[in-house]
Amino acid sequence: MTYHSTRGEAPILPFDDVLLAGLGRDGGLYLPQNWPTFSTAEIKAMAGLSYSELAVRVMLPFLGGTISEADFAALVTDAYQGFEHESVAPLKQLGRNDWLLELFHGPTLAFKDYALQLLGRLFDHVLTKKSRRVTIVGATSGDTGSAAIEACRDREAVDIVILHPKGRVSEVQRRQMTTVPSANVHNVALEGTFDDCQDMVKAMFNDQSFRDELQLSAVNSINWARIMAQIVYYFAAGTALGAPSRDIAFAVPTGNFGNVYAAFAARRMGLPISQLVVGSNANDILTRFFESGAMSMEGVHPTLSPSMDIQVSSNFERYLFDVFGEDAGRVRDTMNSFRQSGRYELPEAKMAEIRTLFDGFRLSDQGTKDTIKALYETTGELLDPHSAIGVAAGRACRRDANVPMVALATAHPAKFPAAVESATGVHPALPPRLSDLFQRPERYDVLPNDLEAVKAHVRRVSRISA
Repeated sequence: MTYHSTRGEAPILPFDDVLLAGLGRDGGLYLPQNWPTFSTAEIKAMAGLSYSELAVRVMLPFLGGTISEADFAALVTDAYQGFEHESVAPLKQLGRNDWLLELFHGPTLAFKDYALQLLGRLFDHVLTKKSRRVTIVGATSGDTGSAAIEACRDREAVDIVILHPKGRVSEVQRRQMTTVPSANVHNVALEGTFDDCQDMVKAMFNDQSFRDELQLSAVNSINWARIMAQIVYYFAAGTALGAPSRDIAFAVPTGNFGNVYAAFAARRMGLPISQLVVGSNANDILTRFFESGAMSMEGVHPTLSPSMDIQVSSNFERYLFDVFGEDAGRVRDTMNSFRQSGRYELPEAKMAEIRTLFDGFRLSDQGTKDTIKALYETTGELLDPHSAIGVAAGRACRRDANVPMVALATAHPAKFPAAVESATGVHPALPPRLSDLFQRPERYDVLPNDLEAVKAHVRRVSRISA
């Protein structure tokens, strides 16, 4: 198993080097050259496995022998043993054929834990084996940062610098990042949007001398290992609900397209997914694309679901690579044009093909609050704003009432208490292990939206440059 870049000009790499590289040296995203697939019999045999057992079975083909099965199984078991629900990713029924996949039982209460708890351990294992150190730089719209920090804190071979948009994440999200006292953890509040943070990270990776000097690595979903780990919970939900003997549909609240791309990857591997619904807030670049065929950037608007306040869905490039028949030159030209003009458009024939699987749906802040309130009143479930968008998207766009529609609950309601309380009158409590979060001292730096200032800061805090 080897990996190539969506832009075709980066070296072909094995899994362990892709893990450490993050972004391709040509600015592209890594994907497997040959997708592993499971037969109907193999998918049937997944039913009843524990989450860790299933995770090993789904992910092992992607490693290409770079990590032994025994070592990988130990890493996976360790990654998920601290999750607070025995099922790790439990399903909850909301209606006759409506389901909720709860992905907030990890240490930072968001779906990012499912990939990042493993990613931190993979970094440790591979870096120790190679006798290397890395400086991780990442951008977060709220949840990736805290999950990455929790996974990488106190790891000797790693320094981690996370950029978040100043004033544009919830207070709980910010404090989960900024109250970690570990010496290898560094937080930056950037005076800009999440897209500015993401652009900053990509610019640092595209500066080859800076990248090599500080041995940069990535934890954002530009890192293939993030997508790989997220594929697992789609197989977990699908097999629990009768796959491969029946089709399954998923509704995914997303801004960066990484989580829903993992569902697309599960489908490529043999899981019978008949529909994928992409849920958006007012920052609806993806919904507009599925409606019109045009990917067109507009301004970013603050919403009740800040993790989706994005206008550049970086993981869409991976899907575009598939849409273009793995024509890396066409992807490269399209992405360069998009960066210059903020727009590209696909022909209607291609869009008709895309729409056989995908639907897009947008929900306003008021619609989000209405959904949170209605779900609480009818089911007793408290949902955070992102998860509510997922449920509303699935219900609005489902094509077949006989196909289970699984909405992803991507964050614990206590991460967004003001929005939940405004909608329901109920203030969601943090779990006991985080009950003192607001008493913990914070530690972070505020920096201007200036690449050279950020690079100087990263150079200053990285132990590689010390």
